Parts: sequence; C-alpha cells; structure tokens
Amino acid sequence: MTNVLPENSSSLPPLETDVVVVGGGPAGLMAAQVLSESWVSVHVFDAMPSIGRKFLLAGKGGLNLTHSEDADRFAGRYGTRRGAIEALLAGLDATALRNWAQGLGVDTFVGSSGRVFPKDMKAAPLLRAWLHRLRHPAQGAGVQFHMRHRWTGWADGTPAAGRIALQFDTPAGARQVHARAVVLALGGGSWARLGSNGAWVPLLAQRGVAVAPLLPANCGFDVQGGWTPLFKDKFAGQPFKSVALSFTTAQGVAFSRKGEFVATATGVEGSLVYAASALLRDDIVRHGQATFHLDLLPDMPAEKVLAEVMHPRGSRSLSSHLKSRLHLEGIKSAILYECLSKEAMADPAQLAAAIKALPITLQAARPLDEAISTAGGVLFEVLTPQLMLEQVPGMFCAGEMLDWEAPTGGYLLQACFASGAQAGRGALQYLNALSK
Repeated sequence: MTNVLPENSSSLPPLETDVVVVGGGPAGLMAAQVLSESWVSVHVFDAMPSIGRKFLLAGKGGLNLTHSEDADRFAGRYGTRRGAIEALLAGLDATALRNWAQGLGVDTFVGSSGRVFPKDMKAAPLLRAWLHRLRHPAQGAGVQFHMRHRWTGWADGTPAAGRIALQFDTPAGARQVHARAVVLALGGGSWARLGSNGAWVPLLAQRGVAVAPLLPANCGFDVQGGWTPLFKDKFAGQPFKSVALSFTTAQGVAFSRKGEFVATATGVEGSLVYAASALLRDDIVRHGQATFHLDLLPDMPAEKVLAEVMHPRGSRSLSSHLKSRLHLEGIKSAILYECLSKEAMADPAQLAAAIKALPITLQAARPLDEAISTAGGVLFEVLTPQLMLEQVPGMFCAGEMLDWEAPTGGYLLQACFASGAQAGRGALQYLNALSK
C-alpha cells in the first residue's frame, strides 16, 4: 500500500534506510528492483500522487517498450552518447527487457516497424504487475513508496557517518530522510505536470555537478513568420502523409527520411519532424534558424513531376491540374500556395522543383514542457561507470536526467530502464564496499 502521511501531522521524525530512490518512473523503479532483490531496504519517493504518470502517458497510444533492430544500429540511435548508452545496454538490452516484461506476465510482440509492444498495447497492466512485485516480492525486500514527497535538496546539519541526508516537502511539512546511498531518477524537463520539471538542476549545480542545459528533444517547431491565417485555420492539425524530409546541418550532417508529420497552428510536429529534431534544434541554437526541404511526392522522379506540371492544362485551374496529374490536393497543394510566390506557382520549372524540395524555414523549437523528451542533463563525464556522481559519493543518477537523447521508437524507454538497472547495481556495489 502507498504510504501517505497524515495531513495533521505536525512533526516528522527522520526516516533511516539503506537506499532512497527519488523518482518513480521506469529508471527509478528498475533501480529499486535491482536493490530490493538483493535484500536492500529501499524507499521510493515521488512528488506526484501516484507512481509512473509519465510512463502511463507514454503508453496512451500503445506502449513502445523497445526496438528489435540489431545491437549496432540500436546503439547508433544515441548519437554522440552512443558509447555511454551502449555500456548501459550491455547490462540490460532489448532482449533482456522483453524477458523482464514476460516475467511480469506481459507478453510482447514486434510490430511491422520493428518496434516492440506489449500484446495488449497498454502500460497500466505492466505497471500494476511491476508495482505488485516490488511491494510483495517472492524473494527480496519489499519496496516502500512515499507519494507527494518533493525533494528540495540536502538537509541541514551533518548526517551520521556514511549517510546522505535529504530534505523533502510533504503535505504534512518538511521531512528528513537519511540513507547510505541515493539514486536520483527525476526525469528531464518535459511534461512538468507529470513530475519532470527540471527542478533538480540547481540543486545539483550547488554541489558542483556539471549539468548540460535542458533542451527539448523529439519536439515540434515554429515556422519562420508563422503560417498565414488562411492556412492555419484550415490545415492546423492535418497530416502530411507519404512525404520525405531532408535536412543538412551547417556542419554537413545530412538527414533524409520518408514518413509523416502534422501542421500545427504555429509550425510542424510529428514523427518525421521528431526524427530530425535534434539536428534542427541544434542548428537553430547555432544560427537562429534551420531550413529543411519537403518532398511532397517522394515516390515520383523529378523528371516525371516536371513533365506532369508542364502538361497542357487547358481551361482547368492550376489546383485542378495538380490534383488531376499529380494527385496533389488538400494540405499538400495548400503548402505550395503558402510558401511560393504567384510567379513561382506560374513557372512550371520552379513549381516542379518545389514539389520535390520545398524549403520550410524554422525559427524556434517549441517549449521544453511540450517536448516528448529532453536533451541535456548530468554529464557522463562527472559520473563513474556505475553512474555515481564523483562530486557526491553515494549518490547515483539514472534515466532522462542524464545527458543523452534518442528518437522515439523504444529507444527512450530502453535507455531509462538500462540506466536504472546500472544505477541500482552501482548502489549495491557501493553499499557492499561500505560494509567491508
């Protein structure tokens, strides 16, 4: 049962335990599982009224646990942090994660895109089974949960030797917790209403921990100058289907992929945009804008497009001509009128070129709190291989609060689970070393 403090409690004595896990998402729960299975006393603290709120949201449209592609391609999804995440995946890879889910009674399957889902596509049954095991393990120490406990930093005074003293705000007032080791799994800075608000950044900075600025990842963007009222009113929320997006950064890194995305009231978002979002975001940070090219007919050669545009249209309007010859209508036709001048629309060569490579300039990423995930966080360079902070012995970090990012497709959750397992193992090794 979840521990809830009485509302009328006036004073709360310090809680003493082996390990405190701060954050009840996948990383924190996996760290708690690793530790509790070794009979370590673990208390999980979370600021929200219930556990795993962001995890449940991630499963709203189908819980994408991991991906089935080979290990080399999988590790490559983590970009410049490939080496650091690859080391974590060695301790808990996609196969191991599927086996773990099966051990909870949740079978998984590989979808047509290679993504891995629970058979019922839902997050709630898996989370319920996991929490039951954590509270009532067949072997090991049961995990205790404390909800509505918001970590506010280190407690005043000097804790007993070999202890870390933390301070929490609770509905009943301030509470101190003393632990031999701590695992922080506080998430990034997206979806603050679900608990990931980045409030931990200044707390760690006060202890000299190097943290890269939190930035939106897998995010939407605002187009330069905004859409015209006509386009926004008619097409915001509508998808661009079967298109291709290409982008080359100022440093020469190229991206090109076919897929779908959505027009928003201010710009663009959706899976195809998310896949390129790290490159687009970084170019905007460096240069103030980024321009990608949109191929509206990726399956048709440019020569064929030009021939169809130049085909005599008689008395038909240009819109009717494009619909008849190229099946361009709706939002695909509208984006041409939105982005091209009348002169360009009237010039077959310019129009055909735009159909195959329409430039769309972005001026800003959407706010961090709207992003699916977060880039930036605690630098791996200030962590041991076991994910312990070099500046704060006995304190470990896991999950999205670490400095890495990945595209959607199962890579985000997989790295969170793997880092939580590594932090749990690291904390266990630390406790064993203290006992010698």
